[in-house]
Amino acid sequence: MTATALPQALEVLQRVWGYNEFRGVQGDIVRTVAEGGQVLVLMPTGGGKSLCGLAPILRS
Repeated sequence: MTATALPQALEVLQRVWGYNEFRGVQGDIVRTVAEGGQVLVLMPTGGGKSLCGLAPILRS
């Protein structure tokens, strides 16, 4: 993630969802999306797919 993207994404994670850190591959997914990359996310229900897509959007 860019130098400003990580703190911004973590701030959104804490403010919106109340979590202090990303779980599993969520951080990698958020970083890729925040840097303009594309990802295909396959996770079970409750795995955090919505968070992965929304955190990069809400930080801007």
